Formats: sequence, structure tokens, C-alpha cells
Amino acid sequence: MSLPHRVVLISAACLAAAVSTASQQPAPTLTRQALIEEVVIANHILANEGVLDGYGHVSARSPENPRRYFLAAAGAPGLVSAKDITEYDLDSKAVATAAATGYIERFIHGEVYKARPDVMAVVHSHSPEVIPFAATAVPMQPIYHMGSFIGEGVPVWDIKQAGGITDMLVSSGNLGRSLAQTLGHRSAALMRGHGAVIAAPSLHLVVGRAFYLNLNARLQWQAMQLAGGKVTYLDPEEAKKSGQTYERNWDYWKARLPRN
Repeated sequence: MSLPHRVVLISAACLAAAVSTASQQPAPTLTRQALIEEVVIANHILANEGVLDGYGHVSARSPENPRRYFLAAAGAPGLVSAKDITEYDLDSKAVATAAATGYIERFIHGEVYKARPDVMAVVHSHSPEVIPFAATAVPMQPIYHMGSFIGEGVPVWDIKQAGGITDMLVSSGNLGRSLAQTLGHRSAALMRGHGAVIAAPSLHLVVGRAFYLNLNARLQWQAMQLAGGKVTYLDPEEAKKSGQTYERNWDYWKARLPRN
């Protein structure tokens, strides 16, 4: 082998090793303020894409203290600003005195974070697409590769079994804990007569999962109407191999936000 050829091979190997090492490095941790700004963007994206309307919420675990999380004050997600973001402990108590009122259902977030150290972001939505699957015996299944996480299973939580006859709101730690137990290790759970909870190891990922949970529900319903219930879903191994990061979607959805 000639010397120039050998040098080229060594250089290529060094470059491949460098790329491999870089790909294994963890993503840089966001500062507190940067994460707050991302939570604001997440609220706006989910509202702009029709996942949230005047209700629902999204949170992110603190990058500095895993026993804290950031969630907006009660209000329409599309109108959230940085000044609305409040820091809570995992009992869902505001860390500092906040003038604004917190979401009644903030316990969803605190209890999921308690139960799941791997979860860094949570969405609670009222999307109508998922409601029929929480009220019937028809399970949600992955029909679309962008919803491959659904292959883990999407359990249904019934608040009546956890708290009897209620106003359907997860307004206590006990109810939030019961919901988190039903979610288990999965990415999403449905809430009978209410909506869904979605969890992920990053804010961008949870926004993508919330969007595609709804889209998969719509596609599944359409396919069932066409086929009379006989639908070909993703094979479990296909679902495992089709994992998505949704990073390209985050940039796209962010670009679609109205300009002030």
C-alpha cells in the first residue's frame, strides 16, 4: 500500500472515530432561561398545530434540579409568555410566590416526574381525536411510522376507578399518582372522557409525540371506517425500528408560528 493511500485511510478512520465520538456526546444542557423560552415555544406550537386549544398544558423538568419543573400559569397555551412560567416542586407547589393562578391539573406533571426519572417533559391535551379510544374497547395502535411510540401500548386511565364520581379533573396528588401509575413506562396514556397525557425524555420529543398521537388516532379511525375494522398496523418490531426524534418537525412548527 502506498504512503498517500495509507494516509488517506488513516485520516478517514480518524474522521469516522471523531464523528462517532461526537454523536455519543450528550446534548448541551439548556440554561434555565433558555428552557423557559422553549416551554413558551412548545405552548405556542401545540396551540398553533391544533393539539391544544384554550386548555391543556406542557411542562419541562428543570435542567438544574430534577425535583423541579416549569409550567405556565393557568391560561390559554397560545398566549403564554416567559413571565407566565412558574417553577414547581414535584408536589406541584410553586417554589416562589406566584401572582398568577396555577393550573388545577398541574399534579399530572408533578406525579409523572416523580414516577419517571427518565421523563423530562409532559403534555396534557384534550384533543378530540383520542377521546373515542378512551371511551371504547378499541385500543390505539400504530398505523403510521411517525406514531411508532404507540407500539408500546396506550393504556386508558378511568378517573372513576381512582376517585369515584369527580369533576373529571386531576386536581390532587393522589389522582395524579394514579394516572402516572397507569402511564407506567409508556409514552402516552388516555384519560376517559378527558384527553391524554404524553411523556418524553425531551421537550421537542414530547411535542412531536403529542402531535402524532392525535394524527395516528385520526388515521386509525379513518382506516377502520374504510376496512370495517380490519386494519394492518405496524408490526411490533417495525414500531421499535421506526423511532422518531421530531427535531425537523420542531424547526418546521416553530417557523409556522405567527410573527409578532
